[in-house]
Amino acid sequence: MEVETEKKKYISSDELSKHNKKGDLWISIQGKVYNVSDWGKDHPGGEVVLLNLAGQDVTDAFIAYHPGTAWKHLENFFTGFYLDDFKVSEVSKDYRRLVTEFVKLGLFEKKEHVTLFTLTSVAIMFSIVVYGVVGCSSIWAHLGSGMLLGLLWMQSTYVGHDSGHYEVMSSRGYNKLAQIICGNCLTGISIAWWKWTHNAHHIACNSLDYDPDLQHIPVFAVSSRLFGNIKSYFYDRQLKFDALSRFLISYQHWTFYPVLCFARLNLYLQTFLLLFSPTRNVPDRLYNIMGIAVFWTWFPLLLSYLPSWPERLMFVLACFVVCSIQHLQFCLNHFAANVYVGPPSGNDWFEKQTSGTLDISCSTWMDWFFGGLQFQLEHHLFPRLPRAQLRKVSPLVIDLCKKHNLPYRSLTFLDANLWTLKTLRTAALQARDFTNASPQNLLWEAFNTHG
Repeated sequence: MEVETEKKKYISSDELSKHNKKGDLWISIQGKVYNVSDWGKDHPGGEVVLLNLAGQDVTDAFIAYHPGTAWKHLENFFTGFYLDDFKVSEVSKDYRRLVTEFVKLGLFEKKEHVTLFTLTSVAIMFSIVVYGVVGCSSIWAHLGSGMLLGLLWMQSTYVGHDSGHYEVMSSRGYNKLAQIICGNCLTGISIAWWKWTHNAHHIACNSLDYDPDLQHIPVFAVSSRLFGNIKSYFYDRQLKFDALSRFLISYQHWTFYPVLCFARLNLYLQTFLLLFSPTRNVPDRLYNIMGIAVFWTWFPLLLSYLPSWPERLMFVLACFVVCSIQHLQFCLNHFAANVYVGPPSGNDWFEKQTSGTLDISCSTWMDWFFGGLQFQLEHHLFPRLPRAQLRKVSPLVIDLCKKHNLPYRSLTFLDANLWTLKTLRTAALQARDFTNASPQNLLWEAFNTHG
């Protein structure tokens, strides 16, 4: 019910929650209510993230994802209403103080030439790969070149990832160019696809029905709650637990590593499905398609210089196996963490990120290898923070977690693998005992595996 007090117009959280769909999408930031119904299609982070948090106060998510310059644009969407029951939890207060402190210290601007060093290493590795394939006849040189290309894909992906969260170049235009080169041209995976799925993952971290990074049926399932044919609100379809799913998931703790070695094939497929979808609104679709065309020109051409098909197969497998370490890392960060069913809540941003995330502990000299993303919780809490600062802010995050009795889990690479395998094995054994009837359409499900 709307009331007027001291010339301000107020609505309740219940009233706000009714504006939670396309065409009628309201959010609250710092207790002020904004109508972003028409902004969704132009939102740089995609419309999905707005829909996931629609009808809620989203202050913490807005602070995490937007620089201070974004606040001035909010007035364009102000409805004139304020929340009459707006409250801020103690955790959120501390989180916002921490962000403010980082801003004062200039941490969001201190990138420390990481991108320059990484791009230089990528250029050097690419030159060595080309020479190893074209200029050498040794099978060992070809094998080493394939492995090095896999490492190149990893490092190039980290630059694409960074540029998707904050500007790594001197301008927005150059930043977009870096995204297309490092993502589409060098790895064959569209930066548009990555933004579409990755932003949704951040907002709905480890929600079984809203986070696309946990929706791997029929191949993997991290929880038996996925056996109930739940709906994916990201893909807008049911995640069918059928006979094929039950069979594959029953042995997922054995197939986990082999499947990861070929995970890129699925990413290539998802790239094509998105870029050539007639129903999806894809930002910079033409640039993304041109970038993918570059990849599918140079990569087959490079393979053609190898003397035989067995060596070409060996080369591709070497690329995939080495790069699978990166796919594994992303799984380790979330598969064994806590999961939930339902939409994300704007009022427990800090709590949801700590619950759904695991860090990987490693030495400082390994930061380049993991791209800073071994500090997964720090990255989720402060996605705009350059990777060079993640290790520095980690002690502050640990202290805040201790203060509010929230989990901070940092495991060795070995322990993270063991935790993940245990999670997969538990779900596998539950799948074998699951007695629900199996839906049909197995072939369609097999060719529509996402994540």
